[in-house]
Amino acid sequence: MTPMDAAGRRLAGLTQVPAHERARRWRLALGGAPQGEGTGHRLGGGDAAIDAALAALYDADRDATGELRGGRSGGLNASAPRVARWLGDIRRYFPATVVQVMQSDAIDRLDLARLLLEPEMLDAVEPDIHLVGTLLSLNRVMPERSKRAARTVVARVVADLERRVAQRTRASLTGAVNRASRVNRPRHRDIDWDRTIRANLRHYRPEIGTVVPDRLIGYGRRTNAVQRDIVLLVDQSGSMAASVVYASVFAAVLASMRTLRTSLVVFDTAVVDLTDKLADPVDVLFGTQLGGGTDINRAIAYGQSLITRPRETIVVLISDLYEGGVSEELLRRVSALVASGVQVVVLLALSDEGTPDYDRDNAAALAALGVPAFACTPDLFPELMSAAIERRDLRHVVERAAGAG
Repeated sequence: MTPMDAAGRRLAGLTQVPAHERARRWRLALGGAPQGEGTGHRLGGGDAAIDAALAALYDADRDATGELRGGRSGGLNASAPRVARWLGDIRRYFPATVVQVMQSDAIDRLDLARLLLEPEMLDAVEPDIHLVGTLLSLNRVMPERSKRAARTVVARVVADLERRVAQRTRASLTGAVNRASRVNRPRHRDIDWDRTIRANLRHYRPEIGTVVPDRLIGYGRRTNAVQRDIVLLVDQSGSMAASVVYASVFAAVLASMRTLRTSLVVFDTAVVDLTDKLADPVDVLFGTQLGGGTDINRAIAYGQSLITRPRETIVVLISDLYEGGVSEELLRRVSALVASGVQVVVLLALSDEGTPDYDRDNAAALAALGVPAFACTPDLFPELMSAAIERRDLRHVVERAAGAG
């Protein structure tokens, strides 16, 4: 949805504002002739500048014959100085969330990606996760001087994401690890009363109105020993850009926890192990190569080679499941992992963008093996990993993810 579409929706419900203000807003939302001029409102001053910024992007559509749609000529003419001014204008006139949408539209419609190879352009943009995906996709063709500017942009976005997810993820997973290491002869202060009572309900004594437990279940004592091995396999095909960014940040957070041994593997038709870069998620992202084909089977095979403790291992595959390799072999490998005790989870996306397009046949085949396949938001990811560490049923997480999508 473009900013003008969103504005139109909001304006349609505004009945309490004066008529001239409604006409002004409709004129800004609809643009020039014929629709906008039909409002009878003439723009002036700052409104004219806002309209010009919108027209440069949204009045530049061309039809199948190459002719401009609408009555006005728009566009940014692939001019770096003009684009830089336009980027500054939209940051002045619109909130950051709208700026990010307009930048994304400009990348798609006006070949802004090519101009982002210029360091001066990178200084003018509003950093966001979609821009990071675009920069990573240009990584192979980006000049060295542009890479330095791009790294600064990526680092700003990564720092914001880390602030958003790090504390909650560490707290949630630390608690999960502690709960997962329960013991049957706990000290009184370590007793898990909820699980102890449920495990001893058959010993309820009605004459005294309580349960007399014959087995106590308690939390294990805190330890720095590795309790779980986590293998993240991340599809780096072009459609998975946002998921790659989030997965890299989460992998760095997980790698910082001593009780978890985390591996990060990205793949297209080749497989690259980025585990040694997890100390810096920016290094991880610049180690990816967005785009290209997909060989999930090959990635799963590499993931198998990392597993030494199947029952303590969680494999998270992040992919839309469009397999360019051998699907039958992929399913056989996943079946073998499950049979050995490995917990396998498939995320069709790790992003805020809802359920993506994905291969439904492969998703259904994985579900038949007992492997959940669903899109997950970043806010839900800590809960997912917590449940997986404790080997709890993931259905409630899947249901919440479906509701969020």
